[in-house]
Amino acid sequence: MTNTSEITTVEMKWRDVNWKSVNRAVFRLQKRIYKASQGGDIKTVRKLQKLLVKSKSAKLIAVRKVTQDNTDKNTPGIDGVAKIAPNQRLELVQNLKFDGKAKPVRRIEIPKPGKKEKADAPSARFPRQRSAHQERPLGIPVMEDRAKQALAKLALEPEWEAKFEANSYGFRPGKSAKDAIAAIYSDINKMSYYVLDADIEKCFDQINHKRLLNKLNTYPGMRRQIKAWLKSGVIEQDVFYKTESGTPQGGVISPLLANIALHGMQEALHDAFPKKYTTKAMAQMYGIRPDILFNPPLFHRYADDFVILHKSKKVIEECRELINDWLNLMGLKLKDSKTRIAHTLGDGKVQPGFDYLGFNVRQYPVKDINSATDRRGNKLGFKTLIKPSKEAIKRHTKVLKQTIRQYRNAPQEKLIEKLTPKIRRWSNYYDSVVSSRVFGKLDNILYHQLLRWGYYRAPMQEKKHTVNRYWGVDRGLGWVFITPDGKQLRRHKDTPIKRVIRLKGQKSPYDGD
Repeated sequence: MTNTSEITTVEMKWRDVNWKSVNRAVFRLQKRIYKASQGGDIKTVRKLQKLLVKSKSAKLIAVRKVTQDNTDKNTPGIDGVAKIAPNQRLELVQNLKFDGKAKPVRRIEIPKPGKKEKADAPSARFPRQRSAHQERPLGIPVMEDRAKQALAKLALEPEWEAKFEANSYGFRPGKSAKDAIAAIYSDINKMSYYVLDADIEKCFDQINHKRLLNKLNTYPGMRRQIKAWLKSGVIEQDVFYKTESGTPQGGVISPLLANIALHGMQEALHDAFPKKYTTKAMAQMYGIRPDILFNPPLFHRYADDFVILHKSKKVIEECRELINDWLNLMGLKLKDSKTRIAHTLGDGKVQPGFDYLGFNVRQYPVKDINSATDRRGNKLGFKTLIKPSKEAIKRHTKVLKQTIRQYRNAPQEKLIEKLTPKIRRWSNYYDSVVSSRVFGKLDNILYHQLLRWGYYRAPMQEKKHTVNRYWGVDRGLGWVFITPDGKQLRRHKDTPIKRVIRLKGQKSPYDGD
């Protein structure tokens, strides 16, 4: 009886935490770290980071993130613990500190969407041979290490947000794939460019630990703890493997560490190609008219996927070599099979357009009446359109088909419940580009898939009544997949198109604006 009473009291303590006040206290420190980092005051940054990781408010937020907020909160590490009770959360908050120790991560593998590559040969890091559909290895830390990583991220992220390049978008607060696409559109809609569409080979698995830690350049206690996570090893099928390189996907802090490792690529390009007026020699070398402003290559990165754009193909070819050399310093290299040179409009030799983050970016030749204009009002002869990529449409169609097949014996209401979030999630991702026709096409495909679902369930003599039974035509509602009691399936075209405005420069949630 006493034990139950104690647990109830502890539960009430966790529930009664004033999260608004806790978040405010942590953000106040993070804002100061960000501003000190912006000003180059490293001594103040370190002092405030140490203060933050010792504060009870930061520890409460770190524990809440990994036990309540994160989508993968119920995935266990090697200890098998997937959930912890409120009293255990408070106990974890009480004991949370950087001790320079870490337990091995549990490796699981999930399929990469749309990947069909040859299997890798077995190795010490990847002992099992992969299937034809390439899989992504995830390393799941134990709950305590997840909480410590969340705490470290609270301290490190504001410092690096003040340093990161403006055109880096992946795994950053307040930034998304939509922002990356909006920035690319803003850069290319007045001019055609050659494009280096590149991907880094096994980025998370190959990052050099020593060089990452040197680049991180943090205080000793934080460095020891991060080094322990990097060197903790993995357990797969009850076998332990050392980790000599890489930062495991699945860790709370891994995306931030990967961004730190890749920080500086844009600066390297600007150093190699500074902004200046072209001479006759440069004009001959790069195929650019002399006496015009020679701009550095444009660079956009989302995690380990990036694109480089420039008017000169030769500049793009040089960028490819330069970036490969830069990546070698971090133990990385470009993936040849996914790195190619394209052109936004097409030059007769190079394929027009490119796919990036599930979007197809391309310029289409048009008549003057439909043409975009430059800053002086001159007709360009093309129009820039960004749409969902063919591969993304194909994958989504397959997901819908598999879901309908999986629930072909389920009630209509259950099928609607399963399909709606998939349709909403996909449509929301593409609601900022030219997607109206694609949404309509997908709704048409979905209608025929659902029609087959209805035919499968109906006896032969009732097949002609399938439409009236599952759609709202005879009720005056049109072609809406709807139950008799009014629960209806969301269509792709129900999502309105909303343009995304390009983010301004170095704006960040930590700047207090």
